[in-house]
Amino acid sequence: MAKEKKRSFFKRLRHKYRFIIFNDNTYEEVISIKLTKMNLLSLVGGSAIILIALVTVLIAFTPIREFIPGYPDGTMRRELIMNAIKLDSLENELRIREQFVENIRDIISGREPRTFDYTPDTAMRVDDIHFTRSDHDSILRTQIEGSEQFSLEVTNDMILAGNPPAAHFMPPTTGLIINRFNPQSRHYGVDLVTEINQPVLAVMDGTVTFANWTVETGYVIQVQHDNNYLSLYKHNAELLKRVGEHVSAGEAIAIVGNSGELTTGPHLHFELWQNGSPLNPEHYILF
Repeated sequence: MAKEKKRSFFKRLRHKYRFIIFNDNTYEEVISIKLTKMNLLSLVGGSAIILIALVTVLIAFTPIREFIPGYPDGTMRRELIMNAIKLDSLENELRIREQFVENIRDIISGREPRTFDYTPDTAMRVDDIHFTRSDHDSILRTQIEGSEQFSLEVTNDMILAGNPPAAHFMPPTTGLIINRFNPQSRHYGVDLVTEINQPVLAVMDGTVTFANWTVETGYVIQVQHDNNYLSLYKHNAELLKRVGEHVSAGEAIAIVGNSGELTTGPHLHFELWQNGSPLNPEHYILF
């Protein structure tokens, strides 16, 4: 029974039908098409497939896709690309910072720092890089060669040929040198211009041997260090230490000011002496 129904269904699909269009006024036959149900299903299915394919091609390869709600337009795509590039750069910078911090920890712990793995964004030929020795590099090289590695202790054995004992000095303040050491003009130090109320720091451990006011240089403080080093700090706005007090390297001992008659603005006049002779501070301190 089921087989007979199935056969009758396929037979009905093969039954032929005629589709005719007449002119309503003259009853003239305009179009006459003979079809079966199978042909009609095939025609409709094929047309649907072709239509879907055409719509897919239009959406995939033409700007029409930008009109679809939620689809990114050209501006949004460019922003996504730029954000991806920035994210990659940030990840690279974060990796470099982490390596830098690890190297600092190794140096503080006395271990050899690791190789700094850095991959630049743009290719660079090593042959195109030329290095020149600067004054700061020479000063730093002299200080390191004259002292023990990773040691901050100054001993009498650390003596360079023809030079005073090697020592580690800290910058007295942050600023720009506007007047350099010049014994011919009786200027026995350097002038560092900086913002007013900046702290003045002791360049080395020592004892305060003078802390008072002078007419020409205002508030002056003087510190005696080991190996007969003597440091002077002039034109201060205020003195934070008194005579006889012991100070440590990097400890605030005064405030930058503009005191005294021989001054033209907020700055620090710094001098460094040894055994009664003035020294050029730029040969011993990296300002």
